[in-house]
Amino acid sequence: MRGVRGRRLAALVRRLRGVRVLIVGDLMLDQFIWGRVERISPEAPVPVVHVTHEDIRPGGAGNVVSNVAALGGRTVVAGLVGRDAEGARLRLELARLGADTGGVVATRETSTIRKTRIIAHHQQVVRLDREDLPAQDGAAARRLRDWVLPQLRRAQVLVVSDYGKGTVGARLLDALAEAHARRAFTWVVDPKSGNFSHYRRVSLVKPNVQEAAAASGVEIRDATSLRTAGSRLLERWDAEAVLISRGEHGMALFRRGHAVQEFETVARDVFDVTGAGDTVVATCALALGAGATLEEATILANHAAGIVVGKVGTASVSAAELAAAVRNV
Repeated sequence: MRGVRGRRLAALVRRLRGVRVLIVGDLMLDQFIWGRVERISPEAPVPVVHVTHEDIRPGGAGNVVSNVAALGGRTVVAGLVGRDAEGARLRLELARLGADTGGVVATRETSTIRKTRIIAHHQQVVRLDREDLPAQDGAAARRLRDWVLPQLRRAQVLVVSDYGKGTVGARLLDALAEAHARRAFTWVVDPKSGNFSHYRRVSLVKPNVQEAAAASGVEIRDATSLRTAGSRLLERWDAEAVLISRGEHGMALFRRGHAVQEFETVARDVFDVTGAGDTVVATCALALGAGATLEEATILANHAAGIVVGKVGTASVSAAELAAAVRNV
């Protein structure tokens, strides 16, 4: 039976290629400065990092784009950037990933969010954040909403990557829920607390354990409280499924009319959890778009997360890596 399940999952990984994913959310520019520490500064008790190289990647919802692209999916991306050099660079980096950037709205209402991580000896030394959050119902947000809604018919699955930075607001979420009521589509949401009361009729919502506790009002301490929280979230969000990611404790999948399913983590080495949630969301979305069941999508996402946390920085997983990981499931 193990071999049959593994072959089915490996076949699903091959079917991820070409799935069209519409990704809406908070776009950021991630800058990584890599170096080594050889001494402490004489000016203050801080390490002196000798810079060896730098690189820039799409972050936030852009990291979901990176993960979908690495697995072979086709991406259409929508979000807000500033009318600045960083926004132009971010659009360029997304295009290099093969993304359709027609929904990236450049506006003077905000500046492009940028996060700079300084890494030495495979460990983050410090992170610098530059952000100026847009108005949730400004002209740019309305342009974004008007662009997204007609695209729903063209995508096989929608991802809402909510980092709480203002791109995803109540009016956009209400419009998506109303569109879903008129004509059902598959969508996956990575939630944030500011919008807990606005997620409705979602196919799959993926909170981490802290978000699940806050949204449900249940302190998650054990199996019983976990089940209570998951059941409440299904009702609160009128969701088809809720997937709670629990770090080293794995994941728990809640579905209407089904018993909870718990999945142990498969990570062997954990170097960096940066962006692992984006990997889970991207893998689940692609799998559902390719016809996987919610259980199969969760298994694939669990293995993808197990791979990505063994890498340093905001990383992604290739289809070949994922297929190799699930063959013996």
